[in-house]
Amino acid sequence: MASNTTMRLATAVMASGLLAAGGAAWGQSSATSSLSQPTTTPAGGTRAKPPAVKKQNVSAKPTRAYNSANRKNFARSEPGYNSVGTRLGLRSELSEIALNSSAALVVDQASGHVLLAKNPDVALPIASITKVMTAIVTLEADLPLTEIITIAKEDTQLEKYHGSRLRVGMKFTRSELLHLALMSSENRAAHALGRTYPGGIDAFIDAMNAKADDLGMTHSKFVEPTGLSSSNQSTPRDLSRLVNAAYEFPLIREYSTAKEAIVRVGGRQQQFRNTNALTRNDNWEIGISKTGFIRDAGKCLVMQASIDDQDVIIVMLDAQGSASRLSDAERIRRWLSTERDRQATPARS
Repeated sequence: MASNTTMRLATAVMASGLLAAGGAAWGQSSATSSLSQPTTTPAGGTRAKPPAVKKQNVSAKPTRAYNSANRKNFARSEPGYNSVGTRLGLRSELSEIALNSSAALVVDQASGHVLLAKNPDVALPIASITKVMTAIVTLEADLPLTEIITIAKEDTQLEKYHGSRLRVGMKFTRSELLHLALMSSENRAAHALGRTYPGGIDAFIDAMNAKADDLGMTHSKFVEPTGLSSSNQSTPRDLSRLVNAAYEFPLIREYSTAKEAIVRVGGRQQQFRNTNALTRNDNWEIGISKTGFIRDAGKCLVMQASIDDQDVIIVMLDAQGSASRLSDAERIRRWLSTERDRQATPARS
């Protein structure tokens, strides 16, 4: 029997179609607004703008002709999960290119122009993509990154699918917990960050939702800092705004894209790896990365990446498996390269 969350989602989709995105104009197909420039760092001072990157603006939506003969249904590519997107039948929706993900969005970061969209305004569970918001709220609170935090029993209570090497009683710096949460998607690390926020976990959740409102994430909701709850929901369009905001934090860029890290755990040095295999792929230039998975959410991935000198934000929700998620990302990268080449080719007389 479908959950209450699923029934509400299904009712909303059937009653009004795709949800209308609200908030700021960034991430809309009209692409008339510029990126917001936050003015404070986690330390409270003026934040230096990230290193200059060559930006390429795309002023018009790609006009590649629709060719149904070239479309494929990737829904049977590998065993999947009975996710919310699956139950709503979103995977079968067509987009400019065939994608396994139930919902996706690709945005030009410089202009906010939408390059590719598939169900961009449907709110779905986002799993550990939540940790991007957790990182932003933690850093904006200006808490000491060297402060020692002890893993507590309550940091383990939301877990459903995965174990952890972070045992109750182990001690880490706030910086180490932030690194492990972003790179290796450590749930106990993320929960400990929220638990030690001024005012505790409830205040942290309030701060997450307040930040979502500030960013114009009008169809997003957060109930805890790890993403293990399927009640943490957002849309691809809202998440593009979140990734764009996260890009302003050098530490989030560094930690989320690190290939691996050596951390002292229980008296021994242990290696943690990035959950996004693309961070170890030389064909990708990634500035922000975060994966996510719970059964209701399927396999999710958000990234900021530079593809052929164009900075883009990629959001993919509810792929059927890790291989499908990576295949969608590669398909998007090749499509963007082909589109740029096609648009750059002078028209023949």
